[in-house]
Amino acid sequence: LMTLVESGGGSVQAGGSLRLSCAASGYARTRYCLGWFRQAPGKEREAVAAIYTADGSTYYSDSVKDRFTISQESANILITLQMTNLKLDDTAMYVCAADPGICQGWTRPSNYNYWGQGTQVTVSS
Repeated sequence: LMTLVESGGGSVQAGGSLRLSCAASGYARTRYCLGWFRQAPGKEREAVAAIYTADGSTYYSDSVKDRFTISQESANILITLQMTNLKLDDTAMYVCAADPGICQGWTRPSNYNYWGQGTQVTVSS
């Protein structure tokens, strides 16, 4: 059973940066679409970014494009989300998820079979 564990959340002032990590274990294959979602209180879950581990293709929501970068370690299924120029609206619980597909429809939570517990990101003014 695949397990995902996030780390790196915390509190930061607006304009600052944070780096999140998601480490996978117990996986049976090496090709996954790994995505980051976030959810703020009272809001729907939002897809933030995704990466296809087979070829490194990346995908971003318009709200984070040019500010967030998703990347993967070559040897392991470990992905990071480098977040820069953080805004108050970025405050949310960030959750890593894995889809055995090819990232088609990467924004749909229903595509993902495995989910982490999440890490909190709080941006203050």
